[in-house]
Amino acid sequence: MQYHFDGFRPGDPNILPPAADAGRQADEVDVLIVGCGPAGLTLAAQLSAFPDIRTRIVEQKSGPLQIGQADGVACRSMEMFEAFGFAEKVAKEAYWVNETTFWRPTQGRAGIARADRIDDVEDDLSEMPHTVLSQARIHDFFLEEMRNSPRRLVPDYNLRLASLQRDYAGEYPVAATFEGVDGNASAVIRARYVVGCDGARSMVRQSLGYALKGVAARQLWGVMDVMVVTDFPDIRLKCAIQSADEGSILIIPREGGALVRLYIELDELAPGERAADRKVTPEFLLGRARAILAPYTLDLKEVAWCSAYEIGQRVCDSFDDVGVDSDGDHESRSPRIFIAGDACHTHSPKAGQGMNVSMADTFNLGWKLASVLREQAHPRLLRTYSEERRAKAQELIDFDRDMARLFSARSDDANSADQFQRYLQKHGRYTAGVETQYDQSLIVATSEHQSLAAGLTVGKRFHSAPVIRLADAKPLHLGHVLKADGRWRLIAFAAAGDTGGPGGAIAGLCDFLANDPASPVRRYTPTAGDSDSVIDLRTVFQAGHRDLALETMPPLLKPAKGRHGLTDYEKIFCPDLKQGPDLFDLRGIDRQKGALVVVRPDQFVAAVLGLADREALQAFFAGFMLGR
Repeated sequence: MQYHFDGFRPGDPNILPPAADAGRQADEVDVLIVGCGPAGLTLAAQLSAFPDIRTRIVEQKSGPLQIGQADGVACRSMEMFEAFGFAEKVAKEAYWVNETTFWRPTQGRAGIARADRIDDVEDDLSEMPHTVLSQARIHDFFLEEMRNSPRRLVPDYNLRLASLQRDYAGEYPVAATFEGVDGNASAVIRARYVVGCDGARSMVRQSLGYALKGVAARQLWGVMDVMVVTDFPDIRLKCAIQSADEGSILIIPREGGALVRLYIELDELAPGERAADRKVTPEFLLGRARAILAPYTLDLKEVAWCSAYEIGQRVCDSFDDVGVDSDGDHESRSPRIFIAGDACHTHSPKAGQGMNVSMADTFNLGWKLASVLREQAHPRLLRTYSEERRAKAQELIDFDRDMARLFSARSDDANSADQFQRYLQKHGRYTAGVETQYDQSLIVATSEHQSLAAGLTVGKRFHSAPVIRLADAKPLHLGHVLKADGRWRLIAFAAAGDTGGPGGAIAGLCDFLANDPASPVRRYTPTAGDSDSVIDLRTVFQAGHRDLALETMPPLLKPAKGRHGLTDYEKIFCPDLKQGPDLFDLRGIDRQKGALVVVRPDQFVAAVLGLADREALQAFFAGFMLGR
């Protein structure tokens, strides 16, 4: 963690110096966010880090979420939380999902028995665990990040969106009218960009004339967070339980050591019937749970939260206001209004993907908005949000439909239980959030040079590995330097024998980046900015940290930064041989040639190039960046 480059600051380093107009709730803003769910708060936390971007986030509820709703936190989301700086807080409070058990009818179909027990997350999938923690606590951590940011951003509660008006010719092309709730005054906020994170009944989506398209499976499920006394032995393990005749239960242990969530299969809904029509009570759900778990007992002590829902999979045709015309071609202008999270895709909660995918939506969008607003990137960059995230939402819909069908299949269907277990194991990487891969685009290069870094797949998230930092011999994960600060990263993996001295490929790359007018670092860094303020170079050598000399490293790897021109010593890394195979082997880096890996601000690999491939590096950034 670095925080003294602009002068000594005592106190909590997480509380950043405020912007000149911090905390002012302006009626004209750069970005207006509607909704304080996980998508909205992820976006707000990211944008609040930029002192020069004016953001407001508005919520119709009276205050922050307290209980209930989503709880599963995928490994990939934990990686994202590390970028924001609160992964350790989540890991400390959360339940860790280490193993999953599968229960099926006994041979005589008189009860249930454990059929199998597996690791929940495969080895080396991520350095982060799969965890379970209340969505309300995740919100709390994002709200804390916002309060401590340069913008000192806090939500405006008790405001309900009434209408959106668009005038694309103006400086603030979108005007949002809000009605006050519970005596709060109404408001009109004008914005350069609006992002609707306002749920499945999104007013922002309705203002665009879009609809969630898909079908409901008509299967009703109940969910309850409870504290119970039971003789069921796996109550503190994630369990998928399929009974002979009484339905199915998914058990998810919760944080705190005593709370547990039960997803309980109920009857199908009649045509035209909604979940609310059933008036499902905790007592009714408890009766169903007891029937499924028999002969094991459940003694209910307390209900923390209870609800019922119907399974459905729906997605919008577009996630921005540009949309798609009848020929499938985008209009010429760039988008100004976006939708994210449940506003543009809904599905069942049992795969634990809802909160995770919603946060991934706006982690994808946030840095793009910041780049355009700060005039670092062309507005056409914003079109990639809908292109990338709608494709991922459709994949989620397809996965969720199959998973829900298999889990609800009766045990007397042919091999249904085995099919469900095989399906869940096969798609473990997907549910962990690490299988997302974006197609080739403006910001995803071809895989022509993928062999140089076979384990860092172009279009997928950067897969971290242990390293040692040269200057202070600190062991850490390389992926943890990829913070949510809007910067691009160049990770240069040195070839065998290169120790950073003159004549080597790393020295040549640094000389090009620092001195050549065609260098992306030269072209896109503001005149008064630090050399890494837009594109941050890091290097990993093959030699051990005791075999390299810091004093012979190129100046770009020891840049002078901040108002005092202090040296940044945190750019150079070596393999951590104490952790087993080093990262060159773990991530398939070509030891003879090395590799240059371009990483997006949202931690996805944008390109794998040769260390001397200057033209391809220039061409990639020239496709969307704006030079000074």
